Amino acid sequence: MEITYIGHGAFLLEAEGKSVLVDPFITGNPSATRTADSFDVQTILLTHAHGDHVGDTIDIAKRTGATVIATAELAGWVGSQGVTAIGGNHGGTIAFDGGTSKFVPAWHTSSYGSEWSAPGVPAGLIVRFGGKTVYFAGDTCLFLDMQLIGEEGLDLAVVPIGDHFTMGPKDAARAVKFLQPKTVIPCHYNTFPPIKQDPEEFKRMVGEQSNAKVIILDPGQSHTVD
Repeated sequence: MEITYIGHGAFLLEAEGKSVLVDPFITGNPSATRTADSFDVQTILLTHAHGDHVGDTIDIAKRTGATVIATAELAGWVGSQGVTAIGGNHGGTIAFDGGTSKFVPAWHTSSYGSEWSAPGVPAGLIVRFGGKTVYFAGDTCLFLDMQLIGEEGLDLAVVPIGDHFTMGPKDAARAVKFLQPKTVIPCHYNTFPPIKQDPEEFKRMVGEQSNAKVIILDPGQSHTVD
């Protein structure tokens, strides 16, 4: 399975001829190296209803016919925009073309648009795809139940390190200790001035607390999950 960092919290997963977008904030994302119309995917997974995560979901789904999977309220709003959406909630697992996505808790806020549509709740995602298990923490603070998420047997954890709106590097390194993934990729940093961070410092702190391998990707770079 190959994972590509689009930038901010957006990722592309590819395996066995299938492809999945996670939180596709592309248009207006200063770190993105590709345009939204360059993606042709079967599935879009969303962690929560903020513009920098919902991003280009509607346009991509309308163009490609992709199915959108999100928490119930957000899926309801997405479906009202004329695309196929499946809603779930914490603890639930939803199958998609090539894999599954399980909703787990995240501590953050969740609303969308000028009318505060789809408030709902945020989520993290445990994605099983291409024979691998990947945890997308979404936007969250550190919380002790990450230890339970770690019991899922994570090949890869994708965690935010930007601080201000999410965990900073110190808490994210503690999260890695709780999660015990084989590999970790930091995200949600350096997109905008308030979340400027040094990923090498995060890597150093992870090395002091766990055996996880830290992969730092620049936007547009990919990593094969062994």
